[in-house]
Amino acid sequence: MSLDEYEALRLADLEGLYQEQAAIRMNVSRQTFGRIVEAARRKVADVLVHGKTLRIEGGMVSTRGAPQVRCPRCHRALELSHGGRNESTCPRCRQHV
Repeated sequence: MSLDEYEALRLADLEGLYQEQAAIRMNVSRQTFGRIVEAARRKVADVLVHGKTLRIEGGMVSTRGAPQVRCPRCHRALELSHGGRNESTCPRCRQHV
């Protein structure tokens, strides 16, 4: 799933915005928003029905409240685990962070 599809789902289904309002927030036409959210919903349905894994791709994303660091080797943004563990390994290059 692309970041645009994720954002369209968030605006339409989580925030409950009408397509026109959501399209304005995403700076796209209402028709384009409709195509994006339709594709996103199809992918989510496929994940739920067939037990697939959902991957959201297309850029850097951060989760609110999760502390982040950058890998010193490849500079990938990493979220620190909660629960007191301050040690982590970069999934891309396996560098200890």
